[in-house]
Parts: sequence; C-alpha cells; structure tokens
Amino acid sequence: MITAKKTMKEFARVDRPREKLMEYGPNKLSNSELLAILLRTGHKGENVLEMSRRILRKFGNGKLAEATFHDLKKTHGIGPASACQLIATFELGKRLLKGKPAKLYLAPKDVWKSLQDIRSNKKEYTVIFYLNSRHQEITRETIAIGTLTESLVHPREVFEPAIRHNAAQIIIAHNHPSDDPNPSEEDLALTARLVYAGQILGIDVLDHIIVTKKEYVSLRERNIIPKPTNI
Repeated sequence: MITAKKTMKEFARVDRPREKLMEYGPNKLSNSELLAILLRTGHKGENVLEMSRRILRKFGNGKLAEATFHDLKKTHGIGPASACQLIATFELGKRLLKGKPAKLYLAPKDVWKSLQDIRSNKKEYTVIFYLNSRHQEITRETIAIGTLTESLVHPREVFEPAIRHNAAQIIIAHNHPSDDPNPSEEDLALTARLVYAGQILGIDVLDHIIVTKKEYVSLRERNIIPKPTNI
C-alpha cells in the first residue's frame, strides 16, 4: 500500500503512473493517476499523486475540466505553466471528442466487447458504465481494483459520478481472474446493495455483468438482478 510520505521514486514501478500507463494502457489508471502524469511533480511535502487527489477533491472530476486559468493558479501547488498545460489538455480533448458518436449498450455482449482491456487481468477490476436514458454511454469509470479474491466497492464511489454526469442508468461490470464467470455470493450481495442505493437516487441498475477471457455472465439474463422494493 502507498504511504502518504513516499516520494514517487520510492514507489514500486508498477505503482508509478507513467510506468503503469506504458505497461497497461491509460484505461488502467485512476483519474488521480492520469492527472499526476500531466502535473509531473508534487509540491513541498506532497507527492504528485497526493496533490492530484487533493485537486480532484477540490474541483471534482467534471469541474476540473471547466476550471479557468485563475481558478487553477489559485490552487496550492499549481503554477502558471501547469495551469496552462491543464487547460490546453482539456480543451484539446473537448475539440477532438466533439461530435464523437456515443456507444450504445443494448445487450450484455456489447459490454463484454468493450471490456477487452480487463478481461485477462490478474486482479478484479470493477467498471461502471454511466448511460443516458437511451442506453448511450456518457462515460465509463474504473471505480475499484481488488485482489484475486475481492474488490471493495462502495455505493458512494459508484453513484457520485452518476449524479455528476446526470446519468439515468448504470451497468456494473467486473472481471473474474479465475476464468469462472459465475457470480459469487459477494457479487450478488453487492448487486442488491447497489440496486437499492440506485432506487433511492432514481438511477436504474440495468445489469451486473461478469466477464472472463472468453465468456460472460449477465445477472439480468439469468434473472437474478434484485427487484426494486417499495420505499
């Protein structure tokens, strides 16, 4: 586990954002790790990952992309050069993605195809697809990386991006490194918990899909998604 006082040079190579991106690709990095690559260095007594987490907490993932030069410059640890770099990066991304057609998720196989990057992982990756009311993808986020046997997922981490992005519905997905796609008792319990939380928030949980290298299991297709309750 990464401790608060470590410098980036003291991290294991697999935990350094830049090396992690080169080895596994950008989809395996958290938002704070991606931001750390852009910022490059931390600030007095704070490594770049800690600083990235602080900045994301301050702005929120969505609002950071809309921050002005003056907003960023007033943020502890961000100088004029870093502020300009962040603004230019976000603006370029917006321009390149403008008009890009949204992916449709109408069947579990669509999700399975989209998860090619995690199907062979040796750890469990929990991914949430945030969709509008027409089943179009708004965004996709990796919200937890577990061990070979467990992945700790809290409704707070699942639904905060849904609220921020005005998602109407979500699809939960994760890989099974064992190559057995059948849901565990923990998978079923997590699904029930998220369905209940989503019901309170007015956000539908469409499915929970478990993927492996060659196959998948949809809890919706197996009719084991918990039914909404009267609350």
